[in-house]
Amino acid sequence: MSLNFPFDPVERAAEVERLVMKDGKRLYYRFRAAPYYGGIATADAIGCSFLCAYCWNYFRNLNPARFDKFYSSQQVAENLLRIARKRSFHLFRITGSEPLLGEASLEHLRGVLKIIFQEEPRSVFILETNGFFLGCRKDLVKKLIFKNLWIRISLKGVNEESFELISGAKKEFFRYPLVALKELEKEGMKAWPAVMRDLFSDEDIGRLEKVLEDYGIGVQLEQEVLEEYPFVTENMKRRNVWIKS
Repeated sequence: MSLNFPFDPVERAAEVERLVMKDGKRLYYRFRAAPYYGGIATADAIGCSFLCAYCWNYFRNLNPARFDKFYSSQQVAENLLRIARKRSFHLFRITGSEPLLGEASLEHLRGVLKIIFQEEPRSVFILETNGFFLGCRKDLVKKLIFKNLWIRISLKGVNEESFELISGAKKEFFRYPLVALKELEKEGMKAWPAVMRDLFSDEDIGRLEKVLEDYGIGVQLEQEVLEEYPFVTENMKRRNVWIKS
């Protein structure tokens, strides 16, 4: 994929979705039990509308065309259910990518959710997303109204400039994840923002909390801790993204 920074995430999402979706199936590279949230059945997918400097799956998302293992919604759900039952987990997620690139990936995700909630009605699925698609397409938020779906929106910056530097997307798209949060809150869905705390000062975090307040978003901001894999810190240096001391 050709790529120049900063890029248009709408165009990138469409291009990536064409590569990672085929006949309702999506590219994944592994299924695993993960320790996060106290234990969660996890599917690692490929393909994102952003290209964040600190992403642990950066090089897979940089060029998803290198991969060719597509899974249907049924196959994804079966793999996740197998892991959950073996480990007595009640939490599920898809990570390592952006689950929502366009309508095709949305329908694939909905298929996964329907099967899991049918098989395990008391389970919880945590949707980890950058929120960009839902902010652009507010009309599709209602398609994600499931009783036990929780949505965690990762904000990539505290303002337009840090968003562009970290995500690689043009700064004018900073507001869309915030729009998504407001829309999800309006629909009564459980959703909250998160930010990579290690990249920002206390003053930066305070300014972001003020932005959330100005948008009328009342939920608490989750503050993530960066996992400093060597390739992650090296990539951050190349992108001129620094950890705040």
